[in-house]
Amino acid sequence: MNIHEYQAKQLLAQYGVAVSVEIPCKSLEEVRPAAEKILAGGSSKVVVKSQIHAGGRGKGTFKSGFQGGVKIAANADEAVSFAKQMLGQVLVTKQTGADGRKVQTLLLAAAAKIKKEFYLAVLLDRATSRPIVMVSTEGGMDIEEVAEKTPEKIVKETIDPAVGMMPYQARKLAAALGLKGDLIAAGAKLILGVYKTAWECDTAMVEINPLCLVENADGKESLMALDGKISLDDNALYRHKNIQEMRDLNEEAPLEIEASKFSLNYIKLDGSIACLVNGAGLAMATMDIIQHFGGNPANFLDVGGGATKEQVTAAFKIILQDPNVKGILVNIFGGIMDCNVIATGIVAAVKETGLKLPLVVRLEGNNVAAGKKTLAESGLTLITGDSMADAAQKVVKAVGK
Repeated sequence: MNIHEYQAKQLLAQYGVAVSVEIPCKSLEEVRPAAEKILAGGSSKVVVKSQIHAGGRGKGTFKSGFQGGVKIAANADEAVSFAKQMLGQVLVTKQTGADGRKVQTLLLAAAAKIKKEFYLAVLLDRATSRPIVMVSTEGGMDIEEVAEKTPEKIVKETIDPAVGMMPYQARKLAAALGLKGDLIAAGAKLILGVYKTAWECDTAMVEINPLCLVENADGKESLMALDGKISLDDNALYRHKNIQEMRDLNEEAPLEIEASKFSLNYIKLDGSIACLVNGAGLAMATMDIIQHFGGNPANFLDVGGGATKEQVTAAFKIILQDPNVKGILVNIFGGIMDCNVIATGIVAAVKETGLKLPLVVRLEGNNVAAGKKTLAESGLTLITGDSMADAAQKVVKAVGK
């Protein structure tokens, strides 16, 4: 699950990470009082930031033609003017795709006097099955670009989950950012706070870009998280009721929301061949082989290793709500999954939905004989695939591309 920037910084602040003074606004009426409060607090300017679940907001373009989802206002009037151009409008960035995202919340924040920008993230390293904390002096840039062009500017520290992040590791990373004197201790404290946020909130990723060295009103320097992005592990959300309440359904595709109600892993894509598969790896391979034979997958849909008849029926209904779908490929390899359960679900779903689209089914594995018998005796018009490649070729041919 993803959350908004302002929600991410609320979590970070709970773990002692310094963030800017900021106020989220969901309506135009809230903008002026928020801007005036921030200016009265001593800030000379107000940053107005669009809140969507995507990066590249500052360089984005609204479908109205207004440029930039992040603006700096010199006064309350200008903040309101910017808000009118953003709130309720669709923002397109390099991460949203052409459809963009509707901005339904703005974040107003005190403008900081930035002296240097850094990058900081806590990620999971699949190779070592451990968290890593990663920093770079190249803040404000796409970390992928930094990794490609100047990988030596990225410093990583692997954390032993049994003992957690040690203070010496945090100091080492603070020093790698070029911090000096008291700022090393301050940087270490902030890094430890970010790691604690990641660990205790069961995140998949915490990213602060930029982490900034700022000059305070008294002339002293301090570190502050001026942006924040957090992705959370869905499987651990039951432990975090407060985080569950941060879920913004407006940022999720309606079909993906519907799928989550049945514990289905569904992601809508732009193609015409729907996929119903058990297991994420097999689902990825199925999409690849459809593309290999000239087709385009319409979705990623993993029903999991123990899907029920009801889940399979729900999966078909969700698939059929996508108007772009011209054919369906069911690709099941039964390990834990009973092929006959899938077959029974397919029969029930086709009869309930009155499916008219081409349906190609490939079953293999646990109780496959019973599954094939159920399909053969159902009276349904369907195409069977003897292998994954055979099934993919047949569905691509059936939909005509």
